[in-house]
Amino acid sequence: MNETGWIAVDWGTSHLRAWRMAGETVRAEAHSDAGMGTLNRAGFEPALLALIGDWLEGPTDVLACGMVGSRQGWVEAPYAAVPCAPLGPAPVRAACADPRLRVHVIPGLKQPKPADVMRGEETQIAGFLARNPGWDGVICLPGTHTKWAHISAGEVVSFQTFMTGELYFTLARHSVLRHSLADAGWDAEAFAEGLSDGMARPERIAARLFGLRATDLLEGSAPDATRARLSGLLIGAELVAARPYWLGQQVALIGAPKVTAPYQTALDAQAVPARIADGAEMVRAGLASAYASLRETA
Repeated sequence: MNETGWIAVDWGTSHLRAWRMAGETVRAEAHSDAGMGTLNRAGFEPALLALIGDWLEGPTDVLACGMVGSRQGWVEAPYAAVPCAPLGPAPVRAACADPRLRVHVIPGLKQPKPADVMRGEETQIAGFLARNPGWDGVICLPGTHTKWAHISAGEVVSFQTFMTGELYFTLARHSVLRHSLADAGWDAEAFAEGLSDGMARPERIAARLFGLRATDLLEGSAPDATRARLSGLLIGAELVAARPYWLGQQVALIGAPKVTAPYQTALDAQAVPARIADGAEMVRAGLASAYASLRETA
């Protein structure tokens, strides 16, 4: 690889994604299911080499973010406490047997009170701020564990995590609601109804959830409508709890279109416009910022 060549890696619990980079330009990309949750500590280097080994022509810097830096990951990259810059601490070097690898793992962020943590999202936030200098407001990162982060003067001031995505998955796959939901399809009107109900009476969310099953049994609800209504109920309850973050603030959504779209619709219903940014693009931009800093200090 030439002197500007390096590798960006997003390593989560269930996935591993890598990009061969020249500066900020993507030359190649690859992905696998070798997430942190499938590996022991000795398995990380072989999993990475299986994915990117053909890209290596000599000693190469690899910048990695996500659960690879957790206590169960390749190397523990300690959390930095907010308020701080999203990429404040220096990356932690992981031990590698292959001399072609120089793996650097980006630390996550922690919030002592109320207790909260993030790994991976801080890199997406850094990427967004690199692309939008001077931006202040709130960034929402929808996903399995949705993050709302307050950004000011280039720092993450505070953040809050909601298990909305995991709740949806658990209810859809492992509760009585699994008999009433479709795996695909969408009903925009049903989503809007669920959103309104979730925001109006969040304290009744448990009753509203069983009502989805009862309505199906008594009236034969369309599975795609039930799916959308469930999503609306859960996101509505989340928006009520997250109101101190988004109310009166400039808001950005970072993620894949399929996860940002319902949040954009929900925020539009509250007359809150949101800037949309692609999650993969932002993680690469954040890793590029970390690589630039690494080169400056080398």
